[in-house]
Amino acid sequence: MKYLIIGLGNIGNEYELTRHNIGFLVLDKLADDHGASFTTSRYADVSKIKYKGRQLHLIKPSTYMNLSGKAVSYWMKELKIPKENILVIVDDIALPLGSLRMRAKGSAAGHNGLKNIEALTGGPDYPRLKFGIGNDFGQDQQVDYVLSNFTSDEFKILPEKIDKAINMILSFSTAGIARTMTEFND
Repeated sequence: MKYLIIGLGNIGNEYELTRHNIGFLVLDKLADDHGASFTTSRYADVSKIKYKGRQLHLIKPSTYMNLSGKAVSYWMKELKIPKENILVIVDDIALPLGSLRMRAKGSAAGHNGLKNIEALTGGPDYPRLKFGIGNDFGQDQQVDYVLSNFTSDEFKILPEKIDKAINMILSFSTAGIARTMTEFND
């Protein structure tokens, strides 16, 4: 079975360790854990790992966050992967830092990357793994907050939470979404 695992983020060194790039950070660690590396391809940096008889195609869109749907749509068609076998890892300001929640579908909740994926894949009915980044920002400061680096205190808890996110991705591909949500959701 084939799965498409999409980590959302923005390309460029200036965004590398920002809250908005948590999807990229999770996939970087997943690939590294499995001895894989990313190569630049059409609309994304791509990698592939095998896990318990499954092929997990990892993509980090190179289209910038707001146009992520272009990469997702292209790779779903290119690899012939059905919507139920994709998983989007996305930052979520509505969840406390490090909280992880998988959902079978849902609203974009104002997230431009998710809005674009919905627009180009035919709606919100695709699995997603929300990675909480907290909401410690003032009025009209959301953009600055999500595009800023994690603090040194926040960096201390990230490795454990990224590892949990990886376990959720692997569980999604082997045990399915319902069991994964029951076992792992915060």
